[in-house]
Amino acid sequence: MFKINDYIVYGPMSVCKIIDIIEEENPYIGLKSYYVIQPVYSDKSTIIKIPVDSKKVFMRHLISQREVLSIIESIPNLKVLDINNDKQRSQQFKSIIKSSICSDLAQLIKSININEQEKLSSGKKLSKTDEDFKKTAEKLINEEFATVLNIPVEEVSSFILNHLPK
Repeated sequence: MFKINDYIVYGPMSVCKIIDIIEEENPYIGLKSYYVIQPVYSDKSTIIKIPVDSKKVFMRHLISQREVLSIIESIPNLKVLDINNDKQRSQQFKSIIKSSICSDLAQLIKSININEQEKLSSGKKLSKTDEDFKKTAEKLINEEFATVLNIPVEEVSSFILNHLPK
């Protein structure tokens, strides 16, 4: 269970803050508890109510600072996802985005970056689909890392580069 002022990853909204926990009467099921959350980086005027016992929407605590540093250290050793079938790659990438697991997001970003470098060296461009997956994965990982490390989102990329193993 989460508490007021906890930061969480909430499905499609990325990092959110729990601003309240309320109880409301539902005429069909009686009294029900809700988390009241607010996105940290996107539209701050958005307020979302989620049933405390909801299983439909993905919510989790943020990872720790130690986990952030561990993920960054592991980047050079992450296996590149080499899926040639466009449909399978798209399904795999959608699954990674939906799960919002930072180590998987880092692997996805690394894989797309390597694919992009290979394409550029042969005069081709990255597909729009892969470009969109990369942007989404970067948004998710940058917002979580920024919150955990207490740095601006814009500084996450340079933080990662500065902390990669030499």
